[in-house]
Amino acid sequence: MQSESVVRVLVAEDNLVNQKVIKGMLARLKLEVDVVGDGQAAVNAVSAQQYAVVIMDCQMPVMDGYEATAEIRRLAGENKITDLPIIALTANAMIGDREKCLDAGMDDFLPKPVTLETLEPVVRKWLDSDYSARKKRVG
Repeated sequence: MQSESVVRVLVAEDNLVNQKVIKGMLARLKLEVDVVGDGQAAVNAVSAQQYAVVIMDCQMPVMDGYEATAEIRRLAGENKITDLPIIALTANAMIGDREKCLDAGMDDFLPKPVTLETLEPVVRKWLDSDYSARKKRVG
């Protein structure tokens, strides 16, 4: 995990109940959490603030998680933002959904409903070591 500095996580989720639940779980992990309700707001947030991890719902209004991830990856490629891990959050837990998320540029996958027991190891994995080294191991 990062040193004593603040570790900030962005949650992009349009459902208010899910926002509160996930924010509460992440707060229990001693993480600072910002929440946005759509993919465009997620792109705007990562352009304005540095995050350690983004948890991205796949199905949102305005811009879905797949489109938002593509835009974040495009901006990272242009060095306009720092490249960062994006964890897909989806109610679609069917065969092939994980691969669809990874193919879209997301780094990991969390099916809903999320519990602290499912959330913590995935978030910790992406916080505990260097992103470029982790990126090579995933997939």
